[in-house]
Amino acid sequence: MAEWMHRRARVNGIDMHYVEQGEGPLVILAHGFPHLWYSWRHQIPAIAKAGWRVVAPDMRGMGQTDAPADPAAYDCTHTVGDLVGLLDHLGEEKAVFAGLDFGVFAIYDLAVRHPERVAGIIGLQNPHTPHLPDLSPLKEAAEMAAKHFSHIHYFVDEPGLADAALDKDPRDFLTAVLWGLSGSHHLLDMWNYPPGTAYRTALPNPPALPWDWMGECDMEYYVSEYSRSGFTGGLNWYRAMDLRWEQRRAYEGVKTQAPFFFIGTENDVDLEGFHGEDPLGAIKLHHADVRAVEMLPGAGHLVQMEQPEAVTTLMLKFLATLR
Repeated sequence: MAEWMHRRARVNGIDMHYVEQGEGPLVILAHGFPHLWYSWRHQIPAIAKAGWRVVAPDMRGMGQTDAPADPAAYDCTHTVGDLVGLLDHLGEEKAVFAGLDFGVFAIYDLAVRHPERVAGIIGLQNPHTPHLPDLSPLKEAAEMAAKHFSHIHYFVDEPGLADAALDKDPRDFLTAVLWGLSGSHHLLDMWNYPPGTAYRTALPNPPALPWDWMGECDMEYYVSEYSRSGFTGGLNWYRAMDLRWEQRRAYEGVKTQAPFFFIGTENDVDLEGFHGEDPLGAIKLHHADVRAVEMLPGAGHLVQMEQPEAVTTLMLKFLATLR
């Protein structure tokens, strides 16, 4: 940790915070919600030690990076622009990108719009961007919400209420949602709750810290960052889903061209509920150069924290083939 360098830069019209360590070819690690650069704390030093320059930004809207209030500022133009701007700021033509959740979706958008800037992709849990050509994601969420609780619809339908509910007690929400996303809980049990349920009600009551993969100090970092920033920026990634869906229509059928590697887990909520009936089988429909697909047992969505040694080992193995 002592070798991590915290840096700030003006990137694509926002002030971005990122952590950097190491020298060599560039690897950029992109997180999702409600995560931070800190979600890569186990991978950063190991990848740097292997001879790479590692950069882990706080993504737009989260952590110490600016959080525009307008959901339109989270469309593909802005999220891809952040990654391009970060490359430009770092003085690099291209990088290997690794990501999870909203972070990896931004990477996929970058890879089809600016393939010359992407030297490789390591996708965690989300093998491709969910896309129904005839049904936007927020309309799909509304249809789901008419039958049972939908967290996406909850975030979008009453934004002021959702933001206030999460901001009221960041520690309670973060411990509940991070535990809920782990392999120790089946998060899709939230679909058993009726329409109109509050998100916190649909989340589990987690055990006391420390957990096997999350200590008191680790959780305190998440709590302190989101207590300062609030959750609106992260929730705006959901509120811009239809904007990104419209922009992606121009790229339907376009595959990424960079070497592609995938790490998934048996208990991931996104693989189970949000990527179709055969998410792994569909990988080659979205990526032209699939090099490896690895599935890990046991862990849930937060695999790089839940099984850090296994994930780091696989990432180093993938990166070694790109030297």
